[in-house]
Amino acid sequence: MPGSLAVDHALAGIDAKFDHVAVGGASLDPMLALYRDVLGGRPIGGGRNVVLGFRTVQLGFPGGRHLELLAPVEGSTFLDSFLRRSGGLGGLHHVTFTVPSVELALEVLHDRGYETFGERPDDPQWAEAFVHPRDAGGVLLQIATPGDGSEWGEQWEPEP
Repeated sequence: MPGSLAVDHALAGIDAKFDHVAVGGASLDPMLALYRDVLGGRPIGGGRNVVLGFRTVQLGFPGGRHLELLAPVEGSTFLDSFLRRSGGLGGLHHVTFTVPSVELALEVLHDRGYETFGERPDDPQWAEAFVHPRDAGGVLLQIATPGDGSEWGEQWEPEP
């Protein structure tokens, strides 16, 4: 039933669970001043991705919800086009759903005509793929399968 609100059982079969939203900006400091210091977010993780060139902080909130904050590291171009489109302000960067199997999710998404990119289905720490905002209501959609959390991998280093 195109256009209806009926559940599409083929997509429901990937067992997607809402995980978090990510907000990107030019610097973490002003975002932390609001989301941590005013709204009470509790730092629960984060680090520096030395391969892609960004810093991230995960903030936990009551009810098990969390928010990811993203900012570029000096000399990085990772968030340049995103920040340029927002006039330098930043904003909602992506929405993440976790699934038991990124491979299955990719198969279902491709079967339904969605184009994906940034596919890393074999990463044992954070398998992921993205659906472009043009196909996801104007929002970058991340589909991911988290690893066991025992290590972040070589591309990550802890924040000082």
